[in-house]
Amino acid sequence: MGPMQGGKAPPDARDPAAYNEGARPAGFPGNAMADMAPFGRILLDKLEAVSGDGERGQNIEAEAWYGGDYNKAWLKADGERRSGQLEAMRTELLWDRTFSPFWSTQLGMRHDTGGGPSRSWLAAGVRGLAPYWFDVEATAYWRSGGEFAGRLQVAYELLFTQRLILEPELELNVQNRSNRWRGTGTGLTDAELGLRLRYEIRRQFAPYIGVTWNRKFGSTATLARESGDDRKTLQAVIGLRVWY
Repeated sequence: MGPMQGGKAPPDARDPAAYNEGARPAGFPGNAMADMAPFGRILLDKLEAVSGDGERGQNIEAEAWYGGDYNKAWLKADGERRSGQLEAMRTELLWDRTFSPFWSTQLGMRHDTGGGPSRSWLAAGVRGLAPYWFDVEATAYWRSGGEFAGRLQVAYELLFTQRLILEPELELNVQNRSNRWRGTGTGLTDAELGLRLRYEIRRQFAPYIGVTWNRKFGSTATLARESGDDRKTLQAVIGLRVWY
């Protein structure tokens, strides 16, 4: 016998297409590999009413993404409304690229509205699942004129049961220039600690109650004091978490 591997097939080799009645090999729609198939999600993470320290209002935090396991288009929105006025709204459009099983980079644009003139930034960051199941998101921002900002968000889900879940969350913000329109100074501007207890009637629908504590620091606290605002606020929240 001659060699069984390599080189050309012998003249009497079986035709691999002899029994397919002329059909040509082709892929079948809907049968792509799982890591190539596109999919998406819409998450309304926080839709809540806020009350405390003389303030009443609403918060919203939502995101939507579409793509495969390695590349996704990601849209985020985070806003606060107080006394019928939009105080701040951050909207980000990002390209998410997975670089390890639990981590991805995010690159794109951020646009701020409310509380003064609108502003646009370039955004670059990472998000993922840290050891011990901490959900981490760290993003740096740059805009023309040499203005920089940064945001770190860390969250954790503590399951009392499969439906009753306590979620603590910490957010820190920094920037290198003050902005009196928005009441922010330089360095560490503020920190917010939230604690929300939700009950998942279904995975996609969960009412919750909770409390948030916010503290302003440094020159941001000075600007708040000059304008008659509190440097620290403690507020109760009630809301819904919905995803599709």
